[in-house]
Amino acid sequence: MTTQQDDTNDDDYVDEGPSKSLRKRQSHELQELGEALIELPQEELDALPLPEILRDAVMLARRITAHGGLSRQKQLIGKLMRKIDAEPIRLALEARRERDRTSVRVFQLIERWRTRLLNEPDAVLDEFTNNYPDADRALLARLIAQARHERANERPPKAAREIFSAVEKVVKREG
Repeated sequence: MTTQQDDTNDDDYVDEGPSKSLRKRQSHELQELGEALIELPQEELDALPLPEILRDAVMLARRITAHGGLSRQKQLIGKLMRKIDAEPIRLALEARRERDRTSVRVFQLIERWRTRLLNEPDAVLDEFTNNYPDADRALLARLIAQARHERANERPPKAAREIFSAVEKVVKREG
């Protein structure tokens, strides 16, 4: 009985690195990261440790208005991104996104408190002052009464905006 031997030899295996698909995905990710740099406010861009050639390419992309030219500039930025360590940039952009998400969550929390204070003042005012002991209960009660009066008389919601400001101060101070 003879056995057939495999023509491949383990010693002949050569690691060719990442696949073409993986390299292409990484390239697209870096180009998207570079495009995010174009959208950053100037002070945040200045705070990033970017090579001068990349910073110049981003600044030029901000001035280009032609679609084709901007597309080519974005490709150049992607190419430049492949030559640097993009991790600090990625981390900085993620930190910015997290700050934005936190800011939105805080705004929504403040807005929910204000809405609840206006719609069910008796129960919610106690709950709010229990959660935020620094809150000025008398001020909030006065503003709620004014806001309800404004709403009943179809007047501009000045007191409701003041409630928002008062709640915002307390929530941000405690938060």
